[in-house]
Amino acid sequence: MSQLDRLTTELANPRTVDLDRLDTLHVLERLNAEDLLVAPAVRTALPRLASAVELALDRWQRGGRIALFGAGTSGRLALLDAAELGPTFGVPPERYVARLAGGANAFLQAVEGAEDDRQAGAVAASDLGPPDVAFGIAASGRTPWVLGALAAARERGAATIGLACVPRPALADHADVCIVVETGPEPIAGSTRMKAGTAQKLVLNAFSSTLMIRLGKVYGNLMVDVQATNDKLRQRATRLVSDAAGVDAGTAAQALLDANGAVKVAIAMLRLNTTADEAEQRLQQADGRLRVVLGEA
Repeated sequence: MSQLDRLTTELANPRTVDLDRLDTLHVLERLNAEDLLVAPAVRTALPRLASAVELALDRWQRGGRIALFGAGTSGRLALLDAAELGPTFGVPPERYVARLAGGANAFLQAVEGAEDDRQAGAVAASDLGPPDVAFGIAASGRTPWVLGALAAARERGAATIGLACVPRPALADHADVCIVVETGPEPIAGSTRMKAGTAQKLVLNAFSSTLMIRLGKVYGNLMVDVQATNDKLRQRATRLVSDAAGVDAGTAAQALLDANGAVKVAIAMLRLNTTADEAEQRLQQADGRLRVVLGEA
């Protein structure tokens, strides 16, 4: 057997060997049954995921960046996660980035050979340093481009996190924290965009969302650092201020106008009956933590 053939994600799944004999509904039911196995597998990895968040939190608070590295589906999921953090949490794009084997164009069109270039992975991580975090994602746990990125990042003093979907992944040797979500054989043998991809999406969502919560970018369950850059988000911002401050939509909209669209500032203004400048100053002193400013910590 080759090294690849030994991976659990490459094995034939005994529960789906008859997929091509089934009608449409039964194919979908069989695929859904496999999907139902993913969330429990992620749950078993939560202690390691918590360690990864704490590691990233420490580096972030020291001014570091988080860089995600992946090839194929793993890289595309990383790009999706990073792209959402700006509008949702007000994260500067240079602080939470994703790098895809083959470059940004590989998001739209597969560049399959790029994942084998370990040296190119090392180059992709060459700008990282001690304050930063490199997060390598590979369903197989052995993608050379990702291993090269993690190894180079570690050599330069960056903290390293790995995510894989097989037991005892090779990237564990290069990761300070290794998150393993064992998703087992795919419904279509070797198609790791399926269960492994779902697991990676769940982990990446949980990682970035929990990090943002721990940074004070969520009040209760409200995204109070949302950037209102379109009509939908402006309506959402108004609703957030209205809910958090207990005021009507008109009052919330005016407060947002006075606060230059900053949801946290608008809430603090209304709750503390103060000016936008005073509310903003208090938030800066509290490192942006609205609950501290409101005396609820």
